[in-house]
Amino acid sequence: MIDNFSIALTHGLLLIAAWRLLHRDDLDVEAPPEPDKKPEGFTKQTPNGGSQSDA
Repeated sequence: MIDNFSIALTHGLLLIAAWRLLHRDDLDVEAPPEPDKKPEGFTKQTPNGGSQSDA
Protein backbone atom coordinates (compact mmCIF):
# COMPACT_ATOMS: atom_id res chain seq x y z
CA MET A 1 0.00 0.00 0.00
CA ILE A 2 2.79 2.44 0.88
CA ASP A 3 4.64 1.62 -2.36
CA ASN A 4 1.61 2.44 -4.50
CA PHE A 5 0.99 5.65 -2.57
CA SER A 6 4.60 6.85 -2.94
CA ILE A 7 4.64 6.08 -6.67
CA ALA A 8 1.29 7.84 -7.19
CA LEU A 9 2.41 10.85 -5.14
CA THR A 10 5.71 11.35 -6.99
CA HIS A 11 4.14 10.85 -10.41
CA GLY A 12 1.33 13.24 -9.50
CA LEU A 13 3.80 15.90 -8.42
CA LEU A 14 5.78 15.47 -11.65
CA LEU A 15 2.55 15.80 -13.64
CA ILE A 16 1.63 19.02 -11.82
CA ALA A 17 5.12 20.46 -12.39
CA ALA A 18 5.02 19.61 -16.12
CA TRP A 19 1.50 21.05 -16.44
CA ARG A 20 2.55 24.33 -14.82
CA LEU A 21 5.69 24.60 -16.97
CA LEU A 22 3.83 23.96 -20.23
CA HIS A 23 1.18 26.60 -19.48
CA ARG A 24 3.59 29.48 -18.81
CA ASP A 25 3.06 32.57 -20.98
CA ASP A 26 6.79 33.22 -21.47
CA LEU A 27 7.63 29.68 -22.61
CA ASP A 28 8.13 30.49 -26.31
CA VAL A 29 8.79 34.24 -26.11
CA GLU A 30 12.31 35.30 -26.96
CA ALA A 31 13.68 38.77 -27.61
CA PRO A 32 15.11 39.30 -31.11
CA PRO A 33 18.91 39.50 -31.33
CA GLU A 34 20.59 42.88 -31.48
CA PRO A 35 21.78 43.88 -34.96
CA ASP A 36 25.52 44.08 -35.61
CA LYS A 37 27.00 47.56 -35.30
CA LYS A 38 29.23 47.00 -38.32
CA PRO A 39 27.93 44.38 -40.76
CA GLU A 40 30.48 41.72 -41.62
CA GLY A 41 30.00 39.47 -44.62
CA PHE A 42 31.63 36.22 -45.65
CA THR A 43 34.54 37.95 -47.38
CA LYS A 44 37.03 40.35 -45.89
CA GLN A 45 36.58 43.91 -47.18
CA THR A 46 39.58 46.09 -48.10
CA PRO A 47 39.66 49.78 -47.12
CA ASN A 48 38.79 50.89 -50.69
CA GLY A 49 35.56 48.84 -50.64
CA GLY A 50 36.65 45.91 -52.83
CA SER A 51 36.83 42.33 -51.71
CA GLN A 52 40.15 40.68 -51.01
CA SER A 53 40.88 37.36 -52.71
CA ASP A 54 43.18 34.55 -51.60
CA ALA A 55 44.72 34.02 -55.05
